[in-house]
Amino acid sequence: MTYEVGTELPALSVRLKRDDLVRYAGASLDFNPIHWNEKTAKDVGLPDVIAHGMLTMAVASRIVAEWIGDPGAIVEYGCRFGRPVVVPNDDEGALVEVTAKVTKDFEDGTVKVNINAAFDGKSVLTGAFARVRVS
Repeated sequence: MTYEVGTELPALSVRLKRDDLVRYAGASLDFNPIHWNEKTAKDVGLPDVIAHGMLTMAVASRIVAEWIGDPGAIVEYGCRFGRPVVVPNDDEGALVEVTAKVTKDFEDGTVKVNINAAFDGKSVLTGAFARVRVS
């Protein structure tokens, strides 16, 4: 693999729809109604149903996994949740756009990749990064 500090990974766009939220809830056992019930979401001050934060984080990590070709090469991954991804009840869903750039090359054969995940033109993860084994 050829890379250097400053290398931009191929951008990734992922649509999340309500059925994705249902599948994720079943897999994660996170059945919080803000992820499937519009009334509950709005009653707690949200604009509508929102994607699980960990689902958004997983979607964002795909940019690195696809670039490196081996999800097991991701040795560290972290972020803070900045804002929710609102998922409307329609055929379009919510578009999450992910970009990433190699920002540091470590002597131990790993690199740091900064990740940006955006929804509706605004970042949804804060300080997202992955440390990836490249050799």
